Amino acid sequence: MEENTYMERRVVITGMGAVTPIGNNVEQFWDGLKSGRNGIDFIKNFDTTEYKVKIAGEIKDDFDPLVAVEKKDLKRMDKFTIFACVAADEAVKSSGIDLDKIDKDRFGVIIGSGIGGLPVIEEAAFKIAEKGPSKVGPLCIPMTIGNMASGQVAIKYGAMGTCIDVVTACATSTNCIGEAYRNIKHGYSDYILAGGAEATVSKLGIAGFTALKALSTNNDPNRSSMPFDKERNGFVMGEGSGVVFMETLESAQARGAKILAEVVGYGSTCDAFHMTSPRDDGMGAAKAMLAAMNEAGIDKNEIGYINAHGTSTHLNDVGETKAIKVAFGEEQAKKINISSTKSMTGHLLGATGAIEAIATILAMQHSLIPPTINYKVPDEECDLNYTPNVAVEREVKYALSNTFGFGGHNAVLCLKKWED
Repeated sequence: MEENTYMERRVVITGMGAVTPIGNNVEQFWDGLKSGRNGIDFIKNFDTTEYKVKIAGEIKDDFDPLVAVEKKDLKRMDKFTIFACVAADEAVKSSGIDLDKIDKDRFGVIIGSGIGGLPVIEEAAFKIAEKGPSKVGPLCIPMTIGNMASGQVAIKYGAMGTCIDVVTACATSTNCIGEAYRNIKHGYSDYILAGGAEATVSKLGIAGFTALKALSTNNDPNRSSMPFDKERNGFVMGEGSGVVFMETLESAQARGAKILAEVVGYGSTCDAFHMTSPRDDGMGAAKAMLAAMNEAGIDKNEIGYINAHGTSTHLNDVGETKAIKVAFGEEQAKKINISSTKSMTGHLLGATGAIEAIATILAMQHSLIPPTINYKVPDEECDLNYTPNVAVEREVKYALSNTFGFGGHNAVLCLKKWED
């Protein structure tokens, strides 16, 4: 490994919040992960009669936005912002932080969305077509723009430090957490709520990704999101949010906080290759993994788990397998437990990296690797240990969470298990 030149303030995660297709809080999410619960089902949000794709990972009916959002404000927010507010609320509460005792100028929010308020855009377009432009609501634009998740969360908590919406497609929330890590590490902020939110299970979202030929056309919920399986034929759309509360180690220890994990490295690269396809040789993703490990100052053989991007598309899964082999070498790559939790949640686009970082932290905390479910037919091009179908026990000190997005964006977090 190259010499580590990044040693400044240490950054830890002390709170987490999750809204996912397999659970509307972190506890439910973990119960779903460890048991291999399938969150994919037939779409209930709209009539799919004319749609080729009829399934998705939707948030379930027991989701209660009123835990974090006042009833009068629900009609002033798109679903992605509501999801972000609920996840942020859980993250703040679980952190145990007393926000009245911190410097709000040093408290930031970096919560991204890959697409933003797509359902609001869709509704406005229908109104224009059916009734004319005067029927578009006055809050259409502020409900639509992707930065509003960060903005609304900052307003709720009075966070007057940095407030950013990083947008890198499916790498969005990993970049958000990574940028928050650097921001705290280098002294620009002391506390940041970071993550992502997405709500694109809509008519336009499903139709658009179907036209792109990115979605699985297998409408069997148990044979649709099947990362690394030879019969995979596309990803399954998911929705939800993941948010983590990040702060300096010094701050967390001074207030006696329960530390969940330490962020020790972050890699961000670009394939500079194609709008939607990854590089054939996996080099862009491999370099992001290597950069994250280099910043952590660890050797490759110290990684015990990789939460893979694992979208269930042919090119992604083969490309990520190649990238892991490039980063670790063939022999070492086969010693690592890998899993794609998208097999359970579907692909949450801009929110996926945050919920997968949370999944990675939970795996380290509980010494249990969540499985890649729906795995039946091995693919000779994907020949690593993908932890098929059943969770396995394993002590993990260091793990990577991989996320890659359209446009060639590669983002990787290196996380360390916290041990007192």
